[in-house]
Amino acid sequence: MHSTHLLLEEPIRMASILEPSKASFFPAMTKIVGTLGPKSRSIEVISGCLKAGMSVARFDFSWHDPAYHQETLENLKAAVKLTKKLCAVMLDTVGAEMQVVNKSEKAISLEADAIVVLTPDEGQEASSELLPINFDGLSKAVKKGDTIFIGQYLFTGSETTSVWLEVSEVKGDDVVCVIKNSATLAGSLFTLHGSQIRIGLPTLTDKDKEVISTWGVQNKIDFLSLSYTRHAEDVRQAREFLSKLGDLYQTQIFAKIENIEGLNHFDEILQEADGIILSRGNLGIDLPPEKVFLFQKAALYKCNMAGKPAVVTRVVDSMTDNLRPTRAEATDVANAVLDGSDAILLGAETLRGLYPVETISTVGKICAEVISLSHKCAYLNIFGDCGLLFGLLVDLKCSQPSMLLTHKTCSYRHCRHYSYIFDFLVVVCDLCSCLYLIHKG
Repeated sequence: MHSTHLLLEEPIRMASILEPSKASFFPAMTKIVGTLGPKSRSIEVISGCLKAGMSVARFDFSWHDPAYHQETLENLKAAVKLTKKLCAVMLDTVGAEMQVVNKSEKAISLEADAIVVLTPDEGQEASSELLPINFDGLSKAVKKGDTIFIGQYLFTGSETTSVWLEVSEVKGDDVVCVIKNSATLAGSLFTLHGSQIRIGLPTLTDKDKEVISTWGVQNKIDFLSLSYTRHAEDVRQAREFLSKLGDLYQTQIFAKIENIEGLNHFDEILQEADGIILSRGNLGIDLPPEKVFLFQKAALYKCNMAGKPAVVTRVVDSMTDNLRPTRAEATDVANAVLDGSDAILLGAETLRGLYPVETISTVGKICAEVISLSHKCAYLNIFGDCGLLFGLLVDLKCSQPSMLLTHKTCSYRHCRHYSYIFDFLVVVCDLCSCLYLIHKG
C-alpha cells in the first residue's frame, strides 16, 4: 500500500547542519562590543579581537583610572592601523553603582551561613567579617530579608566568585547580612547590587562628568553607555551635558537598563536615547528567572519598531574561564539575534576572561550562522499584532528576486535586514509609519 504521508517543504535540510559553515557574502548585521581590560589590552590581543569581529571597544570606568584606559586606547589605535579594521569607542560610566572596596587586594573567603557586615567606613580593611562599601545610604535603603549580590562582574549566586547575601538587620549605618553561598572574592573592587532596592545615587555622577569632559573629549568618543538609566530625564541631562563639550554633541547615548526602575520607564527612555543596552546581569537579578526572556523579547521588539539599536549583554559567561560556551549559551546568542538584537556586548568574557579572541570569534560565528540561515533559506515567520502567521518561501536563485512583505506592523529591522537580499520590497500595510521605517533602513 502506498504511503499517504503529506510531503512538506522543509525550510532547513537536517543534513545541511553538518556542512561546514561558509563565509557569508552578506555584511554582518549583528555587531560585537568587546570590553577591553587586563586580559585584552595588548596590541597583539586587540588585533586578534578586531580580526575576530569586534567593531566597538568598550572602556568601563568602573575599573582603573583614565591613564590606564588611555594606554589601552593607544594600543587600540595601533591595532586598528595594523589590522586596517575600523573600531568605534564606547565609554561606559560608573553611574549609581555600589562597590565593595578592597584596598589590600587580598582574596576574601566567605562561608555559607556566616555573618558579614557591610559598612560605609571605607577606612576599614576588607575581610571575611567586614566589607567596606562606597555608599553611605545603604542602611536607609534596605530592610530585613532584602537580597544583595556581590561579585567581580559576574554575580549569579551559583558560582564561587560571587556571593549572595540576605539582610539580617540594620545597625546604624551598617548592614548585617547572612552569607547564602560560599565564595572567594578576589581583586580590588567588587560590584554590589541590591535586588529591587532603590538607591539614591545620581545616574551621571561628578566622577563620570570629569571623565567624560577630559578623557571623553580628548578621544572624541563615539558612544556613551549611560549606566543605571532609570528615567528619560537621565538621558536628557546627559545629552545636555554632552552638548556643552564641543565635538561630543554628536556622541550617541545608549541607555543601560539595569534595574526595575529603568524597566518601568522603558518606553520614555527609549524615546530619548539613541540606543538601548539590555544589561541582563543586574536586571536578571531584579527579575524572577521566568520573566527574563519576556523582558528581552518585549524590549527588543520595542527597539526594533522604534528604529533604535538594541544591545544584549551576558550571553557567554562561561567563556570567561572556558574555551567553549555551553549549549544553552550558544542557543542564547542565536535567539538574541533572532529576537532582533543589533549587537552583543561582551563584558567579563573579554575584560578578564582567559579567551577574549576566541570568545569574540565564537559569538561572531553564531551570529553569522543566524544571518546566513536567514539569507539562504528566507523562510520567514512574520507575526502581526492580530496574530497572523505568514510564511513565505523565496528562491534566491532568481535573477531578480522580489519579496511581498505583508505585516500589520512592519518591523524596521526586517526591512533593513532583507533589503540586502532583494532588489525591491512590496509592503502591504495599514500604517503610514511603515514606509518611513523602510526608508530609514
